[in-house]
Amino acid sequence: MPSSIVIQSVQSFDARYPLPSGAGSDAVHSESEYCLAVTLLKTDRGVTGTGIVLTLGEGNRIVCELIELLAAELKGKEIEELMSDFGAVSRRLADHPQLRWLGPHKGAVHLALASLTNACFDLWAKGRGVPLWRLLLDLEPGQVVRLLDFSYLEDALTGADALGILRKHRPTRHTREAILRSGYPGYDTSVGWFGYDDERVRDNARRALADGFRAFKLKVGSHDPQRDLRRARMLRELIGNEALLMLDVNQQWTLPQALEMCSLLGDVSPYWIEEPTHPDDIAAHRKLAQAIAPMRIALGEHVPNRVMFKNFLEAGAVYFVQVDSTRVAGVSEFLTVSLLAHKFNRPIVPHVGDMGQIHQHLVLFNHIAVGHPALFLEHIPHLRQHFRTPARVKAGRYATPEEPGLSCDLIELDAR
Repeated sequence: MPSSIVIQSVQSFDARYPLPSGAGSDAVHSESEYCLAVTLLKTDRGVTGTGIVLTLGEGNRIVCELIELLAAELKGKEIEELMSDFGAVSRRLADHPQLRWLGPHKGAVHLALASLTNACFDLWAKGRGVPLWRLLLDLEPGQVVRLLDFSYLEDALTGADALGILRKHRPTRHTREAILRSGYPGYDTSVGWFGYDDERVRDNARRALADGFRAFKLKVGSHDPQRDLRRARMLRELIGNEALLMLDVNQQWTLPQALEMCSLLGDVSPYWIEEPTHPDDIAAHRKLAQAIAPMRIALGEHVPNRVMFKNFLEAGAVYFVQVDSTRVAGVSEFLTVSLLAHKFNRPIVPHVGDMGQIHQHLVLFNHIAVGHPALFLEHIPHLRQHFRTPARVKAGRYATPEEPGLSCDLIELDAR
């Protein structure tokens, strides 16, 4: 049995990292500043649990304040006991009688819950001396299910359903464990930021091809449709017909615009159209999905909880599910959405608000334990110099992380 580790205090930290000109930009966010609302769980054994969520500026301090308001229930708790029924813990935190009013289950308060949750999983894995992916794979199916909150999903996914999925795939895990040796495929988002000029996009794409990537994302959604068409065709010509090209609109089109642009962009054969319109408009996504088939929609960057994902899936409004453990309520809700997507036979391709640090663990569990296809994981390298153990991507693949925890410790917090 692992040693007893008790949470003595909870601190938040407002980490901000300005990016080089053009990096991180899209059709709505220019000159981005990547910010992490960090949770630090201090313990009686000198081990610290670290959790992160992504924001883009001034709102970061608000999330940090909410982390400390939500954290009261965690103080004095032993980590193994806390995680033995974390689904119930997560629901109590999400249903805080006062802070719930600010959501419910969305916005800054849900981001704070995600940071806290991720810190709990980090501390749990460190306490056991293993990386997150190994901790999750070592759990019995029933233990995994007790980590999750299925409330409001009972019409689509129950705990019994989730247990059945995990048990069904358990005997064939060995057939999927080769991914631990070969590494998980990645795709490159950083080639085509919105603020990059055409020459920068071409140079980035050539370099990424040389580095082994065969899937690339381009930011579109310009006020000038011809700019999007020119750049998409330019990138398709450069990478060739065998590579995959994804187009990310960042919610900038209305439904009529999306219908027109998807028709015009058909000649570049996009693997998906990402966030084509407002993230709450399920009806528009459903209409678009029906109209542009077999072209497919990807979304999740701004879908805040499992209930919204349920509605998108039931409506047939999404194909590629881009759930992000730094947008929903952390690792726990991410796993719930993964099982939900499996029920609807839809693949998980996470958005990486964590720069891939946490998700490199989660996609391994998804593939080996849940049976999701190992498509690829988004790669954004901009903050790698700030992590103590940055994700290692070589020849276009994520190497399997070996260090205990979630890989989200920040160098600047080593002395805290």
